[in-house]
Amino acid sequence: MKSKERVQLALSRKGLPDRIPIQFDLCKTLIEYYSKQFHINRGFSWSYYEDLSYRISANAIRTRLGSDCVVVGGTVAADFVPIPVQDDITINEFGMKMKPTQLYVEVVEPPLKTATSIRDIETYSFPNPNAPGRFDRAIQDIQRYGNDYFVIGDCELSLFELAWQLTGLETHLMALAMQEDWLTVLYDKVEYWTTQIALNLTRMGVDALWFGEDLGSQTSTLISPEMWRKTFKHRYIRMFEQVKKVNPNVIFIMHSDGAVAPLLDDFIEMGIQVYNPVQPNVPGSDPKELKSRYGDSISFFGGIDQQELLPTGNKEAIRKEIRYRCEALGANGGYLLAPAHILQADVTPETIQVMIDAAREFGQY
Repeated sequence: MKSKERVQLALSRKGLPDRIPIQFDLCKTLIEYYSKQFHINRGFSWSYYEDLSYRISANAIRTRLGSDCVVVGGTVAADFVPIPVQDDITINEFGMKMKPTQLYVEVVEPPLKTATSIRDIETYSFPNPNAPGRFDRAIQDIQRYGNDYFVIGDCELSLFELAWQLTGLETHLMALAMQEDWLTVLYDKVEYWTTQIALNLTRMGVDALWFGEDLGSQTSTLISPEMWRKTFKHRYIRMFEQVKKVNPNVIFIMHSDGAVAPLLDDFIEMGIQVYNPVQPNVPGSDPKELKSRYGDSISFFGGIDQQELLPTGNKEAIRKEIRYRCEALGANGGYLLAPAHILQADVTPETIQVMIDAAREFGQY
C-alpha cells in the first residue's frame, strides 16, 4: 500500500490501512546529521515565519527514514532578504525582529508592540501572501512526492498566535481582556493572510491543511474557551468554507500544543477532521478516553511524548509507550502516529530508529 493511501484511509476512518501511518519533523541538527549519513541535500525551505522552516524542510530525508507524509508551505518571497539589525538579529517580512537560539528562532521585538488604535493596525502593511516565489518549493515537492506520499500543507501560525506574535503576548492578552476594537482589524488582516496561504496550497494539490496555534499551557487553555469561541471560531469556519469551494476533499488538521481538550467539541463542529499533537502529560489527553469519546468524530495525529520519553533513549519504555498508543488511538483506524513535537537535538538518531521500528511493528492491522 502506498503511503498516500495509507494515510488517507487512516485519517478518513473509512477503512483500515495495512498499518498505522507515521509522520515526524526533524530539527536543524538532525537534518544536517541525516544529510551527511544519506548523502542527501538538506532541502531547507525558509518559511515566512522562521520557526516553521524545519516543519516544511527535508522531505527527501524524512521519506528516506520512513515517513508516510511530506509537509510543504509558504516560504519567504523571492525578492525578500532579511534585514540585518545587529549581531545575529534580523527583521523578517512581518517586521518582526528575529533572533536564532539553539532550538528556535524567537521574536525579540514585535512590530506592533505599541499598537493602541485601529489606525496603528491600518497603517501596518502585511506581506503579500501571494508574492512571487512564495510557493515555488511547495510546488516542487508536491510534484515530486504527491503521487506516493500524503502531502500536508502547513498554514501555521493561523490566527491567534500570528496575531500575538505581531503585538507581543502581554500586550495582546491585555487588549483581548479589555476587548479593544483594534484587535478586530488585526484579526481581519491575519485571517486574510492565512486564508490566502491555505487557498494557494489547496490549489496546488495538498491532501490536507495543517492549521495551528498553541492555545494551551501544560495545565489549561491560554484564554478561556468562551473567549476563543467568541473571537476565533467563526473565522476558522469562514476560512474552511472558502477552502472547501476549491477542494471539498481536503482534510483539515488542527494543531495546538497544551491542554486544549475543552475545545475538541468546537474543533469537530468547525469541520476539523484531525487533532494534533495530542500532547501527552497534560489534562484531558488520556488516549483511551479521547478515543472513546471522540474516535467516531475525529482522527488523532501525534501522541508520542517528546518532552520526557524520547530524550531518555530508553528503548523498552519507548516501545511500550508506542505499543500502548497504537492500541489506544489506533483501534479501528483514525490515527497518524507522530511525536508530539518536532524531534529535537536531545533525541538521538538511534532513538528515532527505535521509534520508527516500534511504530511499524505495533502498528500492523
